[in-house]
Amino acid sequence: MDATASARKSIRRRRRWKVFIGLNVTVALALALLLVGLVNGLASRYYLRTDVSRTGLYDLSDLTRYLLGGLTHTVDVIIFFQRGDETYHDIDNLLREYQYHTPLLRVEYVDPDRNLARTEELARQYDVTEPNVVIVHSEGRTRIVPASDIVQYDYSGVRNGMTPVRAQFMGEQALSSAIHAVTQMQAPKVYFLSGHGERRIDNFDPYVGYSSIAKRMRRDNVELDVLILGETARIPEDADALIIAGPNRRLSQPELDLIHAYLEQSGRVMMLVDSMTRTGLETVLVRWGVQLGDDVVVDPGRTLTGRELIVTEYGFHPVTEHIRGITSVFYMPRSVEPLPRQVAGAADHADKPHVTVLARTSEQGWAERDPDRTPVRFDPEVDRPGPISIAVAVERGPVPGIDVQIRPTRMVVFGDSGFVSNGGLTGGDEDFFMSAFNWLLDRDELMAIAPKPIDTVRLVLDKHQIRRLLWLTVFIMPATAGVFGWLVWLRRRR
Repeated sequence: MDATASARKSIRRRRRWKVFIGLNVTVALALALLLVGLVNGLASRYYLRTDVSRTGLYDLSDLTRYLLGGLTHTVDVIIFFQRGDETYHDIDNLLREYQYHTPLLRVEYVDPDRNLARTEELARQYDVTEPNVVIVHSEGRTRIVPASDIVQYDYSGVRNGMTPVRAQFMGEQALSSAIHAVTQMQAPKVYFLSGHGERRIDNFDPYVGYSSIAKRMRRDNVELDVLILGETARIPEDADALIIAGPNRRLSQPELDLIHAYLEQSGRVMMLVDSMTRTGLETVLVRWGVQLGDDVVVDPGRTLTGRELIVTEYGFHPVTEHIRGITSVFYMPRSVEPLPRQVAGAADHADKPHVTVLARTSEQGWAERDPDRTPVRFDPEVDRPGPISIAVAVERGPVPGIDVQIRPTRMVVFGDSGFVSNGGLTGGDEDFFMSAFNWLLDRDELMAIAPKPIDTVRLVLDKHQIRRLLWLTVFIMPATAGVFGWLVWLRRRR
């Protein structure tokens, strides 16, 4: 009887011990799960982020962090990209870094191939007609960033049958500039001069209209208006820049004086002056160290039909920094060149204008004085040999050595206005024009973020190597792991 009671007590003791062990394990697991949850909760709020990549492709600059930290209104960013585009993932990763530094950035992803309803809505709301763009919107202001502003390609191997290669990633510069533009309290106002046969921003004609480039400028948060000096007798004080696009009539002397006075007051002017026209702007430009030639610039090695001039030679200037390797097409341009110092009207001034060549012909080009001659040929007694400049940038700032904050005068002069027309506006022409325009308004300097190189790692294999790789990864490696597992199982059974 005593043995039976003792056995029962032992069984009850073991049962209580098992229950105690079970409760202990349950409580330990619950505490462990609670600890993991607390750690994850704290890690989701307080964590350290660092870029360990070799090039730091998505690492934000101090300038962008300062911009994001100073946001006071919500900024909506719409990635209107096809999912198969190779730039899509770069933009996605970059914007995740932006969102980490500010809660005021809202990102929306729209696939034009799948979300047709949203695509039509964006087309009506933001006038978006093509995919692969980033839409940045805030407080009624919008800026469209195309894919060409985000990634720069290297076309050097195209002549050898190779595809263009992604060379530089400019996503941070493009997106930060767009965010800065839409968060400005006031959009820059630009006037197009009218009254002398200039090209009009409301004209949709493919040959003479400027509606396409005007659309691009408005998308970049620029307010455009038309100026007729005969009606106002002055250049408005709110003019951030004045554009004179293709006049074919001569300006009066009072109008020329107003333009010169505007430049003297740190004005910003862009002139697009066609060949075989006399507008009176020649005298104004001479006073600023620029000479408009009475000629037509030709380059037999850089043309397809004889009327256009394919430009690949650019000078060293902030305007041309991001368009190297990109082709621009001018149509029968005239020469636009810096005057020699002893001839320039400002040569005796301490603050002489600095003139820089933006685009030129090759050495085989020349300035033709008789364009009606057929066929066109170089006459060494009349024509000037190349290279011939067809676009310049002019800047005049404070006197060197004196530290004063004076807004410099800036001017860009093109020897052709047709390259920005609706029908003649190619990708390179638009980039050239907008780069010059942004330089006039100091827009690039606000977000002067250097592009980052893209390191492309390619694994080139032939058919036999691919077959061996398939056998190794799909069959041999899994089979090896299975054999080792089977051997371990056999050993444990023994």
